[in-house]
Amino acid sequence: MKFTRKVFALAVLSSSATMTMAEENTTLSKMGLSFSGNAALTTDYRFRGMTQTLSDPAVQGSFTLAHKSGIYFSAFASNVNFGTADPHLELDPSIGFTTPLNISASVKPILDIGVVEYNYPSAADDFNWTEAYAKLTFADIGIKGSSLLTNVNYTNDWAAVGGNSWNFTLAYSAPIADTGFGGVASVGYTTMDKEALPDAKDNYVDWKVGVNYGVKSIPGLTAELAAIGTNIDTDGLSDATQRGLETGAVFTLTKAF
Repeated sequence: MKFTRKVFALAVLSSSATMTMAEENTTLSKMGLSFSGNAALTTDYRFRGMTQTLSDPAVQGSFTLAHKSGIYFSAFASNVNFGTADPHLELDPSIGFTTPLNISASVKPILDIGVVEYNYPSAADDFNWTEAYAKLTFADIGIKGSSLLTNVNYTNDWAAVGGNSWNFTLAYSAPIADTGFGGVASVGYTTMDKEALPDAKDNYVDWKVGVNYGVKSIPGLTAELAAIGTNIDTDGLSDATQRGLETGAVFTLTKAF
C-alpha cells in the first residue's frame, strides 16, 4: 500500500506540474528564464552508493530555474531515513553557472560550477553540510546521443561530521540504437581526512551499472533498473546497514516536465 500511494503521488504531481510548467515557461522565456524539473519514485535512495532511506522507497522531486546568462538555481527534495528519530526530509538548494567551452571544433563540453547545501530541515540536530562542485559534460562521445560526465566535489564538513573530503565521479550514458533503451554506468571515488565511514576507513569507491527506457507513449517518462553499490567493508555491521552499502538492484521511475 505504501508503494502504491507513492506511485499515485508521483502521477498526480508530474501531470499537474507539466500543465503548469507549459504555461509558465512562455512567460519566463520573455525574461530570458527557463524552468524545468522532474518527479521520481525510486525503490532505494542511494547517494554515492550508500542508501539514504534504509533501503526503502523514496519520492523525490527537483526543479531548476535558469537564466540565459548561464546562472541557475536548483532544488532537490527527498524523504530520508538514517535509522534515527530524525531527519525525515532532505532539501538541497544549489546555485551555479554553466557555459560551453570551445576546446576545438569537435569538442565543446559544458562547464558547470556551483555550490550545493545538503539540508535536513526536520532534524533536531545539525545535519546540514555544504559542497562545491565542478562538472564537465561531453556530448556524443563514441555514440551519437551519448553523454560523458566528469565531476569534482569538495567539502570541509563531510556529512556534517567534519573533515575535508573530495569526490571524483566519471559517468557515461548512451542510447542503444533506436530501441528506446539506453545504458548507464558510473564510478566514483570519495576520500576524506577523517576515518568516518561505516568500516572506519577514510575512502571508498561507489559504482552504478544499469539500463533505462524512455516510455514513448508518455513523453518525459523514463524507467531505470540499475545495480548500485560500494566497496565499503560490511563485516560486523547490521543486516540493514550491509544491505544499504552492498550492491543492490534499484528501480526508478522519473517524469521530466
